[in-house]
Amino acid sequence: MFLWGTATASYQIEGAVDEDGRGPSIWDTFSHEPGRTRDGHTGDVACDHYHRWPEDVALMAEAGLNAYRFSIAWPRILPFGRGPANPAGLDFYDRLVDALCEKGITPVPTLFHWDLPQALEDEGGWLNREISGYFADYVAVVAERLSDRVRTWITLNEPFVHMVYGYGLGMHAPGRMLFLDALPVAHHQLLGHGLAVQALRAGGAERVMISNNCTPVWPASDSPEDLAAADAYDTLHNRLFNDPILTGAYPDLSAYGRPELDFVRTGDLEIIAQPLDGLGINYYNPTRITRPGEPAPGSGGLPFEFAAITDYPTTAFGWPVVPDGLRELLESLKATYGPALPPIYITENGCSYDGIDDQERIAYLDGHIAAVRAAEGVDVRGYFVWSLLDNFEWAEGYHQRFGLVHVDFETQKRTPKASYYWLKDLISSQSTEAQSAEKAQSTET
Repeated sequence: MFLWGTATASYQIEGAVDEDGRGPSIWDTFSHEPGRTRDGHTGDVACDHYHRWPEDVALMAEAGLNAYRFSIAWPRILPFGRGPANPAGLDFYDRLVDALCEKGITPVPTLFHWDLPQALEDEGGWLNREISGYFADYVAVVAERLSDRVRTWITLNEPFVHMVYGYGLGMHAPGRMLFLDALPVAHHQLLGHGLAVQALRAGGAERVMISNNCTPVWPASDSPEDLAAADAYDTLHNRLFNDPILTGAYPDLSAYGRPELDFVRTGDLEIIAQPLDGLGINYYNPTRITRPGEPAPGSGGLPFEFAAITDYPTTAFGWPVVPDGLRELLESLKATYGPALPPIYITENGCSYDGIDDQERIAYLDGHIAAVRAAEGVDVRGYFVWSLLDNFEWAEGYHQRFGLVHVDFETQKRTPKASYYWLKDLISSQSTEAQSAEKAQSTET
């Protein structure tokens, strides 16, 4: 069964940050620090999904979605990151999963979508190797409660973005600016992923995957310098997080002056390379890269610079709209990893546009779904639109609207957009075609 779904994240929609025993997360801390988010917006209330989830589940059911990718808030389950579980937190997700199952919607929880318990950040966060084990312990608690109904799990969301924006550049929580010294964060996330896979298997999970943010990398020219810069960026953005999982080895990081990764211990890569049942791919746009100029102070001299993509339309966020980039990415993954590449699930794809009659979003989704279909030889088994609801868009606060459903953040009123009804019609037509094909096959046999 092909999964048609939407995706959300706990801190971006739940609100209720200090209710029912939830502990503070790094995003609670970060968003309350002056100057960290646009206009000082926080996720304190967000979409109030913690109280309004029945309405949101009903919206998914009405659209005909058969899957929902949501994230579980680690600090709602273990308020201090480890130690005794919070029953009220487990109860919340228990009720949500029950409601999804009753509506025929496959629950696809992500176990870490950036809202790390602040107590663990105080111990070093993902720079602390011990956090990998703490993560696996938390995953085991969740699996014990939900695995009788949840069959498909995602360990981490976009470890590249969390490393670079959270620890490298300070643009996201926890707001550290370590540049290349943030590399241990990549390894500790991946080690946590591998340990979490083991915990999920022990808990009876049927399908386990990770969601990586991937991008086609375009050199600004055919010059050797630009080609080398593009290769270096591809290594950092894509291969640093795909290679260890799919091949059991890190790519060559000598372009970054890191030929040896001294934080990798014997046996780590075997844990990271646990067999997976799927690879989640989050795609938004390609990245154009050129040779480096003068290094910024303290940057460590990155071997690339970003070049603008100006020959395509852009979203309200200023991101280039390149549907064929998704086809290019999928075919590149197949060419790179061959038989090692598990089935693909597009676990995020979407765009920010204003308005309820969002024809631009319809065109965006239509183009990207067509690109998935055009990818030759790639086994794609699901497509999740980002996002169900307009929500708290991290450092942008409430200024970017990615939802199929408009949210009035003053009243919390939900209003489905034109794209919501377009997707509903698309899913319905796909279901009708599938039923007709099954009927024809049954008649033939």
